Amino acid sequence: MADVTAAAQGDTHHVRRPQECPMPTTPPAGSMIETRSIDYVPDDERHGKVTHQGPFWFVGNFQPFTLALGFVGPSLGLSLGWTIIAGLAGIAFGTSFMAFHATQGPVLGLPQMIQSRAQFGYRGVLLPLLGTLFTFVGFNVVDVVIIKSGLQSIFGWDPVLVAVVITVAAALVAIFGHDLLHTSFRVLFWISLPLWIVLTCGVLFGGVHGTHAATVGFTFVAFLAQFSVAASYNITYAPYVSDYSRYLPRNTKPSAIIASVFLGASASPAWLIPLGAWMAVYLGASDALAGIDQTGDATVHYLGSVLAVVSTLVLVATMGLNAYSGMLTVVTGLDSLKSITPTRRLRIVTIVVLAVAWLVMSLLLTNATTALNTTLLIMLYLLAPWTAVNLTDYFFVRRGHYAIADLFTPAGMYGSWSWRGLLAFSAGVLAEIPFVDLPFYIGPVASALGEVDVAFVVGLVVSGVVYVAVTRSLDVSRERAIIDAGPDVGAPVMDEENR
Repeated sequence: MADVTAAAQGDTHHVRRPQECPMPTTPPAGSMIETRSIDYVPDDERHGKVTHQGPFWFVGNFQPFTLALGFVGPSLGLSLGWTIIAGLAGIAFGTSFMAFHATQGPVLGLPQMIQSRAQFGYRGVLLPLLGTLFTFVGFNVVDVVIIKSGLQSIFGWDPVLVAVVITVAAALVAIFGHDLLHTSFRVLFWISLPLWIVLTCGVLFGGVHGTHAATVGFTFVAFLAQFSVAASYNITYAPYVSDYSRYLPRNTKPSAIIASVFLGASASPAWLIPLGAWMAVYLGASDALAGIDQTGDATVHYLGSVLAVVSTLVLVATMGLNAYSGMLTVVTGLDSLKSITPTRRLRIVTIVVLAVAWLVMSLLLTNATTALNTTLLIMLYLLAPWTAVNLTDYFFVRRGHYAIADLFTPAGMYGSWSWRGLLAFSAGVLAEIPFVDLPFYIGPVASALGEVDVAFVVGLVVSGVVYVAVTRSLDVSRERAIIDAGPDVGAPVMDEENR
């Protein structure tokens, strides 16, 4: 445990970083659009607060997508009680991995997937980038389906128009960037919280009466399915976390940020998953926004309609979060193929292209519940091996010691293709295949176990163990000597004109 703590502390005087030239702490006059993307955030631009991390991740999960997670167990015949237990256990499990990634942002001042070049190589990182991009776009596709179908059923609004409007809004939030995202989430936190409290009190104290008979049942398959989608929910946030903690001061206490992210990211699902399960069991809800509307109106007149609109705004803000991190993933991928200057223009164009992509896909998709379950499982299969490799490297192998400039060149100490990380990641993904349980493919082991899906656990263990084994030959002492030898040079530092 002491080793993990030391790694979390990062020994930041050993983290070699780019020489910092004077930079404005705000964008040039006339623009409030964030200037940075994949480049390093110097100390004089670090303005974040740990106290903002908890509400930020709380609101990130305080939305209809989270509520819909509670529908999974009842749809498979699982009782309300067992659905809640499986959901809470899954959230606690997944959030544990997510929260530890948050420590990397303040130490390194980089987006998450740039740091992953240390494990996979300058170009090798393209492999896990495919998984993270699928995550960011996949979330937004399902989010749009949830919103357009929900608002159509509640208000009769045209689903195509709704999809276009919310896509434009989410893209604009992402274009303005980091600070607007944090501000939007804090405002939505205080707007949403009292509304959800009132609705929950209506459920707890008998203001809302269900019309369906309670499901009483337990199957291991249903329990594992509920656990898996809940666990995947916050594990799939792992590639995001450093993106929104990299503006925190370098001396941020790791224990403080881990606790803040864990409590924020787990508290809202621990609230909404049981509520969603109750709606599924007693109201027969299969549409998150419609369930919110029905339950809210039964508690206080028009509460459901108001909360449906506010929940939509939260979901749109979360789509902005996905678009922002999706942009970082694409720009990282482009830079891995050919070194680029990460300008503001490139950020904007990338976000617009991603927005068009998720809009088109969402208009072709109609079944949100099936899409939710399948998308989360595929994300989990891809990201569990990545998070195992990344955290094992950060906390147990290199223990927070990195040369940041070398992350921006294929000729650096991390190389172009790092066979160790690629082997461990690939081994984890391949090991998962016999255990997967998807609508279009059931692995032989999953079939033998009665379609119980434990693939992500297999991926975590195999990738972590393989990475530890193959890095035994890695000369970490030599890397540290190079890092300690002098100031870091060579990482991209943009002048004001390029920014």
